[in-house]
Amino acid sequence: MSIKAKPFIKWVGGKGQLIEQLEGKLPADFDNWDNATYIEPFVGGGAMLFYMLQQHPNIKRAVINDINPDLITCYRTVRDNVEKLIPALRDIQGQYYALPSMEAKREMFIAVRQRYNEKNLDPIENTTKFFFLNRTCFNGLYRVNKKGLFNVPCGKYMQPQICDEDMLMADSELLKRVEILEGDFEKTLFYAQSRTLFYFDPPYRPLSDTSSFNDYTKEMFNDESQVRLKEFCDKVVAEGHSFMLSNSDCKGKNEADNFFDVLYNDYYVDRVMASRNVNANGAKRGKISELLVRSYLNTKDWQQNNFNEYKPQHVAIKQKTYA
Repeated sequence: MSIKAKPFIKWVGGKGQLIEQLEGKLPADFDNWDNATYIEPFVGGGAMLFYMLQQHPNIKRAVINDINPDLITCYRTVRDNVEKLIPALRDIQGQYYALPSMEAKREMFIAVRQRYNEKNLDPIENTTKFFFLNRTCFNGLYRVNKKGLFNVPCGKYMQPQICDEDMLMADSELLKRVEILEGDFEKTLFYAQSRTLFYFDPPYRPLSDTSSFNDYTKEMFNDESQVRLKEFCDKVVAEGHSFMLSNSDCKGKNEADNFFDVLYNDYYVDRVMASRNVNANGAKRGKISELLVRSYLNTKDWQQNNFNEYKPQHVAIKQKTYA
């Protein structure tokens, strides 16, 4: 039995739990797109990427991007050099497991974090330490300070799986189909071809001053950035492509907060329920509303419920068409 490829890192806001709802909101005719291109400008943990490439064989080209250089180094290393990465992960896992107490493990964690933050590592060592910190830090968070230094404290894991060889081999094989970019999201438009679907999963707009958790990079993703992203979505549609976008639902916290409803007024906005697992206080975790914005009317779940009435329609923004 072949091992299924799946995300190799834990990531705040990962879309694993929302996959079925995201699938339902894809364009109704997506599986009929010939030689489709799929682009994720904020790849993060990659749950949607791994799902889409295994579920939709008509995707012939995939492009991912992120502004976090360590994350992109991680993806490229898994894709291009997994044979050297696996022994390094096996070694650091063995060192961690051999330590007799949580206190000793915490000391190792601090030492690895300090070395990782020196930022002068080769790709194998950098990715090995990235994996280690991701598996052993508090809640699997990835957070950096304004200097770009990883600052999440140690978790309380005695024997976390740091090296999953079979999964990494499957992931490496899948990623060989993917072009991996590093930098600002706007550069991804140059890689779109004919029938292209963009999926945007940017740092979420915080629901309150204390709930912000978008510190994946030292660059802040503020309201100005959210507006710039919306304007980029306009460019995507004007070029004849389609997009789907996830973000926080401000109205779920404050009914008067219409930031996204106004910003994406030209498009279709759905609200879906997702689990919140970031809060250190377990009592404050639970279901929360999130937004799904899309540039097309007819979706897979709509078509299933209205298959007799299905008529392709598009959002009323001037688009470039392809023969």
